[in-house]
Amino acid sequence: MNIDKYPSRLLENAVNEFAKLPGIGRKSALRLVLHLLRQNVEEVNAFGNSLIELRSEIKHCKVCHNISDTDTCQICSNSSRNASVVCVVENIRDVMSVENTQQFNGLYHVLGGIISPMDGIGPADLEIDSLVKRVDKGEIIEIIMALSTTMEGDTTNFYIYRKLKDKEVKLTTLARGVSIGDELEYTDEITLGRSLTNRVPYESSLGK
Repeated sequence: MNIDKYPSRLLENAVNEFAKLPGIGRKSALRLVLHLLRQNVEEVNAFGNSLIELRSEIKHCKVCHNISDTDTCQICSNSSRNASVVCVVENIRDVMSVENTQQFNGLYHVLGGIISPMDGIGPADLEIDSLVKRVDKGEIIEIIMALSTTMEGDTTNFYIYRKLKDKEVKLTTLARGVSIGDELEYTDEITLGRSLTNRVPYESSLGK
């Protein structure tokens, strides 16, 4: 069957929607849709309802901006976590990556992206001002800047450093066990854990 000629408008519409997902071409989209058609109605309904519920009911933590089911996420509301140390990350996937190392017991701050002029993303589009406000409360001792070691990640690190360098907070960054150009979510847990444990003062990374 020619992939551009569908026997059903409903099938074509479903394929078009799946093909909008990142990394999913039209052939993969067709394969996924046909798989769903082989499932019973209850299973497909559960699949669809889970996506609708996710989009309509998901929240962002009012403290760290991580995705959450409640106004304050489970990490921020956990009294056993060290609230004086905050790890700054790009997105929820990076929170999950750091958590998987089991080497960090502090809190997080999710920026929601990194500075990228090519993509039209500037500091005002990120949760940087809210990070400054958290620091201004005086409860945070250390900020760990755990962004990807790309040009955009380094630019964002430096911007945050400029915003916080005169405040009474220690600024650190991951040890360079995370290779230059690596995105955090693709770094293996052992390497990321060691880079987190062996973090260094941010100023020592300038000029390298």
